[in-house]
Amino acid sequence: MNVRCVNSLVLAYLGDSLYEEYIRMFLIKKNFLKVNDLQNEAIKYVSAKGQAYYLDKMIRSNYFSEDEMSVIKRARNCKSHASPKGCSVIEYKKATALEALLGYLKLSNNEDRINDIMSFIVEE
Repeated sequence: MNVRCVNSLVLAYLGDSLYEEYIRMFLIKKNFLKVNDLQNEAIKYVSAKGQAYYLDKMIRSNYFSEDEMSVIKRARNCKSHASPKGCSVIEYKKATALEALLGYLKLSNNEDRINDIMSFIVEE
């Protein structure tokens, strides 16, 4: 499989599940043991606004390689028929780009880089 040819929205579909699972595990390990507390805390990370914030922060700090930025830009510019809820179109596209990057890294078997990115996000 040529990962570079996989549709950005398919990459984001995969990346979304990776991102959510990582955040859920992180919060459980931090002893958020009530479901309501978990959900309230997870929203800070998992919402499109939260994801857009972290993507912007990483871009500003030159965190990504040229190859990773290529994936981000391709996904951010991809046409989507979904309508964002509770965020702007720009935030939605940035969240999609972050998720697509995670999906790309997963299909590239680059678990270490996924962990690096997620560690950056949760250890702000």
